[in-house]
Amino acid sequence: MSQASNARSAAYLAALTQEIEKKLQRALASQSQRRNLLEQLFADIALEVDDRARDIILGGEEDVIYPAEESNENKLCFYDVLADHYVRVPENGKSILDLIVQLWSQSFASHIFALLFHKWLFEVQLENSEVLLRYSSALVQGATNVFCMVMLMLDTAERVLSRLQENGIDIHTNARRFQSLFRYLLEEVALVPTRLNKIAPQAQRDLYLLLSIDKLESFLKEFPMFPNSFLAGGSADIFVIELADQLQKLKVEPVLLHYLSQIKVLQGLELRMTTSTRLKACLYSFTSPGGPMYPTRIVRHAAWEALDLLFPLDNILDISLASSSDCYIHGIGPLLVGTS
Repeated sequence: MSQASNARSAAYLAALTQEIEKKLQRALASQSQRRNLLEQLFADIALEVDDRARDIILGGEEDVIYPAEESNENKLCFYDVLADHYVRVPENGKSILDLIVQLWSQSFASHIFALLFHKWLFEVQLENSEVLLRYSSALVQGATNVFCMVMLMLDTAERVLSRLQENGIDIHTNARRFQSLFRYLLEEVALVPTRLNKIAPQAQRDLYLLLSIDKLESFLKEFPMFPNSFLAGGSADIFVIELADQLQKLKVEPVLLHYLSQIKVLQGLELRMTTSTRLKACLYSFTSPGGPMYPTRIVRHAAWEALDLLFPLDNILDISLASSSDCYIHGIGPLLVGTS
């Protein structure tokens, strides 16, 4: 890229940054319009980069490929470009970051943070550990919110979805436009110990659980050991305990159904009796109407199917007769979930 093209690209990215700052400042100043402004900003940075903007950003170099475009199914979005920009020139994102911090508790603030600063958090050196802890939690929360909005069409996100559709984004068929975010978190963070260890252990666990929604089996194999593993059990026990806790926090039917459909990969897994009991109790909580989970009929049926698969009725007697701190089936070895 020539010096003139570089200057043009830098000026364009600076202008985009200024527009983002202005919208965040307006959101901070106007309580009544705050949510709408943040929704609009989230929708704007999720837009696909048009040909004119792409030409300016890349300086006319058509053979330049961003990581987000490595697959032909993926499209380059503004947040992809800006996330890379704030890694190359961290000071340019500082004002935006400061404004987002002031809006932490507002809807869509974490979404925006996750899109714009998911690379910055891991590729720019941060010396303040407390700040890193707060940012890592915000990143996981924001990525979770983005994923839920795209996959589940949450009622609280309807206005965002409408705005995305008004701008030519069909959220139902183009959920892949957020794939670069999750691909980065998977390939460049979750599976890279030096980066994963930059964030707090709880944020690590939450990140693994988020990314495991579609890759439960592979994440079960990769799930790391943590300092309290001697109390909770091996990595499989910790993963299942966290998974059970996560299930009981979910309130949206499509998410629950997706988790329950994927939970079959736990079949045959060696677990402590306490872990197995915890998972079973979690699944049972979704089998009855009413509180505390208030599951729908389809969720209740899915929970029963999961229970029948992981804890066949013909094993109940064997489990109840177990005589050690671990659960034994047919008298040989620790509990293998779903074996018969």
